[in-house]
Amino acid sequence: MYGVVGGIGLGLGYISPVSTLVKWFPDRRGLATGMAVFGFGAGALIASPIAARLIEGVGISNTFYILGTTYFLLMISGALYIVRPPVGWYPNKIKVINQPSNRTIKTDLSQLTANEAIKTKRFWLLWTMIFINISSGIMIISVASPLSQEMVGLSVASAASMVGLMGIFNGGGRIGWASISDYLGRPTVFSLFFIIQIIAFMTLPHVTNVILFQMLIFMIMTVYGGGFAALPAFIADMFGTKELGAIHGYLLTAWSAAGVVGPIAVSFFHEATGNYNLTFYFFTVLLVIAFIVSIFIQFDIKKLQAKPRLLKTG
Repeated sequence: MYGVVGGIGLGLGYISPVSTLVKWFPDRRGLATGMAVFGFGAGALIASPIAARLIEGVGISNTFYILGTTYFLLMISGALYIVRPPVGWYPNKIKVINQPSNRTIKTDLSQLTANEAIKTKRFWLLWTMIFINISSGIMIISVASPLSQEMVGLSVASAASMVGLMGIFNGGGRIGWASISDYLGRPTVFSLFFIIQIIAFMTLPHVTNVILFQMLIFMIMTVYGGGFAALPAFIADMFGTKELGAIHGYLLTAWSAAGVVGPIAVSFFHEATGNYNLTFYFFTVLLVIAFIVSIFIQFDIKKLQAKPRLLKTG
């Protein structure tokens, strides 16, 4: 019951603020969502040591009461500030593209409902990209410590330190890559994600240098986090903000599926071969597929941009 109720709350608490921020900052969607999603990860870094100390001091039951009350007060206070911007609202001095202004923003490809969005080809292309990106990241996270000990001989303590640093690079990637996507565009950034990961996954089986190994792992973590952060802005670009939260929720089913596939795949291949090499090659193939999908989605977007009248009707 705790898992079910907590999972529902997690989903609502994750999607609602992010979808609202996209509407308030149409010119900096990536940066806005990147900072929000960074907060999602940073919360665990702050709360985990506090919870550990509380458990030691007052016990598990009292810890739940204390944290539950604290979270309730903080989240209710924050929720009071989550409101939609007025219809047609844009930040000061910003106009929709094609109108004279020093600063402009591009219009969305369409304004679709969630039911309309899931019937489009680009929804499933995006779902596939997200699924593979998250699967690859979760695969690394799930075995980071034993992987580093086996492949480059890190000690248990050093491996634990590396895992801690992975969280920092994960968070940094959420802000960094999401901000970059405001300038390069979301499709281009996702293509870069897959290129970086293909290189990293192909290189890792042959790496014996500790520093290079950790650099490649940290690089994978940045694009893993960046994918989460750039996703809400990508959704808004392609489907509009009409039902952004619902569409975001549908796409995050890829996260659920990846959470199952990633760990199972790495466990299966490691048990079958006794090492992680085949696991890396398997995910390299998936990442190549994701890269090809990212190219297809760019072509699809260009076709839609060439037919502006059709986009308005959804």
